[in-house]
Amino acid sequence: MSEPRWFDGKAGLVTGAASGIGRASAMAYAAAGGAVIVGDLESSRSRGEETVRLITAAGGQAAFVAVDVAQADQVESLINTTVSTFGSLDFAHNNAGTVAEGFTAEVKESAWDRVFDVNIKGVWLCMKYELRHMKKHGGGAIVNTASVSGLVGTALTSPYVSTKHAVVGLTKVAAGEYANLRIRINAVAPGAIWTPLMESAPEPLQQMMLAPQPLHRFGTAEEVAEAVIWLSSEKASFITGVTLPVDGGLLATPGSYNPTLSPSADSVALDA
Repeated sequence: MSEPRWFDGKAGLVTGAASGIGRASAMAYAAAGGAVIVGDLESSRSRGEETVRLITAAGGQAAFVAVDVAQADQVESLINTTVSTFGSLDFAHNNAGTVAEGFTAEVKESAWDRVFDVNIKGVWLCMKYELRHMKKHGGGAIVNTASVSGLVGTALTSPYVSTKHAVVGLTKVAAGEYANLRIRINAVAPGAIWTPLMESAPEPLQQMMLAPQPLHRFGTAEEVAEAVIWLSSEKASFITGVTLPVDGGLLATPGSYNPTLSPSADSVALDA
């Protein structure tokens, strides 16, 4: 059975599309007929161009654009390039993200700032320029990547958790503001998904994310992409402001205590 061609004649962009959820999302949009700008850092160009090759080999349309989503001029250029290359901006998946690990008091300020620059300022900047275009050209659909860590706390990732909570809030506010301009804005909240970001995470963090999922396996990037594509399509035409968990049931069940990640007072050296 062939994929539904929900995006024939439409075009859009995916950030963080050199690998993981972003790559899967870009490929899914293209498989559904959309022309896709693959956005990622210049340092990820080779992997971003590989995403483009995978799309074009399957008969789709795509092009790579280097972008640091924390830089306003680069984000504005990304939106302009999408329109100049493919003629419109009908959908966008603001997916680029990064993480910093460590107990809250041990996180370096520089790491904190970079996570905030990418994960929330980057999403806001993308929305800023996407919305300006969509408002003038008949609407569109935006999906932001939040996380289950945007809905509950996750130990050892306070900058990430803080930014993903902010993405959820930003999604709700913007969805209300633009609802009657034919622009729908939603978010996905992935749980433990096997991506390069998860693969590089410390083993304790991996197991903590996996432990409470009733579907006791890592999800796939493609499973998240299916949710992104659906939210972007007319099949979700009466849905806006929603953060959709793709989490194997993680949020439906309580987490498990882990003494390594929540030590008792007598097991750590207290500050003088």
